[in-house]
Amino acid sequence: MLGLKLATDPRWVNIAEKDLQEILTDHAFCEQKAATSGISLIVRFADIPEIVDAVTPLVTEEWGHFRRVLKEIKKRGMELGKARKDEYVIKLLKFQKNGGPRLEQLVESLLTCALIEARSCERFRLLSLHISEPELRDFYHEFMVSEAGHYRMFIDLARKYMDRELVDKRWQEYLEFEAEMLKTLEYRADRVH
Repeated sequence: MLGLKLATDPRWVNIAEKDLQEILTDHAFCEQKAATSGISLIVRFADIPEIVDAVTPLVTEEWGHFRRVLKEIKKRGMELGKARKDEYVIKLLKFQKNGGPRLEQLVESLLTCALIEARSCERFRLLSLHISEPELRDFYHEFMVSEAGHYRMFIDLARKYMDRELVDKRWQEYLEFEAEMLKTLEYRADRVH
């Protein structure tokens, strides 16, 4: 369904769960950044009611996810820790085409968001299947389902503002870029991306 060209090695979970505080902290900040990205989309494209209407509930949901992960961190007697740079997202943003017609800028932003959600969904799926704690399996299964819905929403919105064939062609370019980028990106088990 996601179309990702390079799957995450399932052994990533074994390494990630060795330091749950790190992966939970990164997860919390990913949710916070997703909410912030949604707010940015709303601000940049406030004149497009459909974007505002579709993304506003996503912002609320992502902020709720941040609060939920924070609650899980505290429940375990851990602290949130510091935010960290997300090299994955930074590189995707550099791949994004800048300038050009406004609707093309919107589609580029939507495809970037779709890819981030797709990769998060894939990683949460691995956690839901392979993490040793049954409670965390359920926890990550719920996040996986949510991220899949967000991915789908962003792709569907992009197809509304540009010819489907052009969107699908650009989406394949994103997927190919991401696969190549992941081959060179430092492999971090303490990161969602």
